[in-house]
Amino acid sequence: MPTICTFYGILIQMFWQDHAPPHFHALYAEHEVLIDIRTLEVIGGSLPRRAHALVLEWAQEHRAELMEDWNICTRNEQPKKIAPLK
Repeated sequence: MPTICTFYGILIQMFWQDHAPPHFHALYAEHEVLIDIRTLEVIGGSLPRRAHALVLEWAQEHRAELMEDWNICTRNEQPKKIAPLK
């Protein structure tokens, strides 16, 4: 699973040819959450509150890039890196 971004100890990843809806995985320590790119709603798992807030802030800023990477992954191609949260 390619890592497309890393910030504050949080890894953002996408699987190639993953199931719908378009989503990404955020990992922090032993926690993992799946977030729908279109709505930014949690579709599985959980993160600590502060890490979750950081992920949502980052995703809001990069939603178009996330959708582009989702489309790339559906073609089983390497997604582009996305800038971290500053």
